[in-house]
Amino acid sequence: MTGVFNTDRSKGDTREVNSARAAKRRAVLRTVHDVREQLNNKNGYRPSFRHELMMMYAENRISAAFAIPVLFLISAAISTLWTTPIYSLFWLIAAIFTHSAKTIFAKSFVRYSGNDIALNVWQRRFLFLEAVDGIVWAAILLLPTAKEVGYLEEYQFAVMLVVIAITTMLSFPIPAAVWAGSLPIALVINHSILIHSRQIDTTLSLMSIGAIVFFILLSKRLYSSTVAMLNFRLEKDYLITEQEQAKAISDESRRQAEEANTAKSRFLATMSHELRTPLNAILGFSEMMKSEVFGPMPNEKYKEYSNDIHASGSHLLNLINEILDLSRIEAGRYKLNEEAVTLALVAEDCENLLRIRAKAKDISIVLDTDQTLPKLWADERAVRQVILNLLTNAVKFTPNGGVITLTVKSTEDGGQMIAVKDTGIGIPEREIATVLSAFGQGSAAIQSAEEGSGLGLSIVQALVAMHDGSFDLKSELRKGTTVTAKFPPTRVMDVIQPKKPRILLKRAG
Repeated sequence: MTGVFNTDRSKGDTREVNSARAAKRRAVLRTVHDVREQLNNKNGYRPSFRHELMMMYAENRISAAFAIPVLFLISAAISTLWTTPIYSLFWLIAAIFTHSAKTIFAKSFVRYSGNDIALNVWQRRFLFLEAVDGIVWAAILLLPTAKEVGYLEEYQFAVMLVVIAITTMLSFPIPAAVWAGSLPIALVINHSILIHSRQIDTTLSLMSIGAIVFFILLSKRLYSSTVAMLNFRLEKDYLITEQEQAKAISDESRRQAEEANTAKSRFLATMSHELRTPLNAILGFSEMMKSEVFGPMPNEKYKEYSNDIHASGSHLLNLINEILDLSRIEAGRYKLNEEAVTLALVAEDCENLLRIRAKAKDISIVLDTDQTLPKLWADERAVRQVILNLLTNAVKFTPNGGVITLTVKSTEDGGQMIAVKDTGIGIPEREIATVLSAFGQGSAAIQSAEEGSGLGLSIVQALVAMHDGSFDLKSELRKGTTVTAKFPPTRVMDVIQPKKPRILLKRAG
């Protein structure tokens, strides 16, 4: 029976280990794949980002489809103040044609999917159109002057700022497009500044150079922030995917655990009858042989063997009962038969049952109970099992000449408690969790080869929890152990005061 449970536990541990290893392998493969992609890409980001960046560029251009022509009209109208209107018209037609071509190509790119599109071809198209657009904007600064105006340099500087700002805000997802759109007008304005350096204010020259540098750095910053945002989004998607995978694994493991638990419960329910029937026969016949009901045994060895058979059968029956109790508790089939229980009386009965066994080891059991405690609403059989399990463990692991104290008293919050304190060998702190688990045994139990299944404390914890109580174990190596089971105030029954008799006074005649 123990082997079956150990096999189930080992299977569960194996599933957890395999799941952890699979998750680690996925993380390593993802990291290697990302690093390999980044090393193979000269831009330093994942190739999957390239389509998204170009999509952002196309959407930016589409969003400005109607705003940019308004700027063309304003610029062309202002240029008529110093140039011939026909030149302004030709420039306006060229600007609108270039802008329309960029918008059409951007809409065409958006309609395609990322898997069916040649990104290199489309990027070259975008760069070419940006360069043409930059040349068109630079051309407005080169239109022939028909009239002398004093503010021409300032106007050219303003046009340069507007064009570079617009190019930076719309084209930053493709850094080369910012250069292609800004470089022509930047070259023209700086060439004009160099030629007319004596007539133009030095401050305006420095401002133009500083503005170009500023917008180029701004485009790089926007591009870096966009790539970082895409990285964060991809990491979030990875985390969501891993969470879904972990949830799927968890659901599958829970389903398998539930199936295993159901199969275990069915197996125990079926085997309980099959095991108890021959055990009852073994115990009954060995008891008759040990008691020599049908006459004395001629050989003392046979009598000794019958005693051993009876002791082994009793031990096996107790083990089966404990396993069945724990199984019913875990399956939620353990029903409490609650009634009014006097905790002190139950503790005294349990002490009487263990007294002979304790005297065999010269162990003293000190009973410290409060007889005035009100009754407790609990399952008497469960409470009795809790006290017997705690006392049995204390007797088992207390050396000869030790002392065990069984205390029953009220708690500070109005509840009631059972405490068993011994002067035994104690439990190392690192082994307390093992001792409290099902089938768990400490090193002291293993070394002393004490009998037991390791289920006693697990059953005690479960029974106390079913009564809405709390369980606590404190131990110090070579000094002893104190185990406390507390029942909440809600289970303590109120003491009803006796009703005072009424005295009737008769009125005199």
